[in-house]
Amino acid sequence: MPYVDRQNRICGFLDIEDNENSGKFLRRYFILDTQANCLLWYMDNPQNLAVGAGAVGSLQLTYISKVSIATPKQKPKTPFCFVINALSQRYFLQANDQKDLKDWVEALNQASKITVPKAGTVPLATEVLKNLTAPPTLEKKPQVAYKTEIIGGVVVQTPISQNGGDGQEGCEPGTHAFLRRSQSYIPTSGCRPSTGPPLIKSGYCVKQGNVRKSWKRRFFALDDFTICYFKCEQDREPLRTIPLKDVLKTHECLVKSGDLLMRDNLFEIITTSRTFYVQADSPEDMHSWIEGIGAAVQALKCHPREPSFSRSISLTRPGSSTLTSAPNSILSRRRP
Repeated sequence: MPYVDRQNRICGFLDIEDNENSGKFLRRYFILDTQANCLLWYMDNPQNLAVGAGAVGSLQLTYISKVSIATPKQKPKTPFCFVINALSQRYFLQANDQKDLKDWVEALNQASKITVPKAGTVPLATEVLKNLTAPPTLEKKPQVAYKTEIIGGVVVQTPISQNGGDGQEGCEPGTHAFLRRSQSYIPTSGCRPSTGPPLIKSGYCVKQGNVRKSWKRRFFALDDFTICYFKCEQDREPLRTIPLKDVLKTHECLVKSGDLLMRDNLFEIITTSRTFYVQADSPEDMHSWIEGIGAAVQALKCHPREPSFSRSISLTRPGSSTLTSAPNSILSRRRP
């Protein structure tokens, strides 16, 4: 869901079509800045990018002539899609769900001072959380080269290459173009594995490393006994598994210092051996993780039990690939 940061900018993840009519959508982090009169999109949240890594695309709000929900004829296989008409070009974007779609269309219409037709009435974005942090601070990571093009009178910057940093957990992909939807989702009953505990919640978050203190995007999965994270959604084995019996508390991180001070939607998972700092993509997603982990920990305390099986995860959802985890001992795995 889009949210408002301390600079009064509307932020959030959307998928944008790489080239018009290409049908290839790329995951990008959007910032709607009405004071600067522009819509910017980045490879990821600027807080997680290398120093000097600017926006990969931008659009002046004064160039926008129309923002509307895409018709089935325009994008028959793309749900929650809307289109921005600017000069002679059309930008097709895909939201996470129906509410996300309506909030973005309403925000863009208001920012560009376009009147929304009654036939396509879009309600105002519901309450946006106010407890947000300061502007992003960037880490020292490898520089990224860009090429600049003028398309339809609009300056567009495209990354030439992007190298991930080395860490104890392994390297991130060179580009975030292949990131799946970062908004967490709850698998339906038909997606649950035949063996092992059913997944309660899963999705992408950004976590701080234990040694190098770098921030990396990881795919998290929560079940009745553990919360584990993977390098990416397609990986078979988790980088680390945290038994819920070791979790003491999970809550929003309100007392911050240093790099933590500059992080939005930050929560911490406090265990008997370590505190994990995790950043969600929106306030709603953060509270959903806190509630989900808290409920699972409480349920395990009320009904203590030990898993008598090896874990095997298989996730399938519309429009995404399958995540399969080979059997492994979930309680013995320990990685930093």
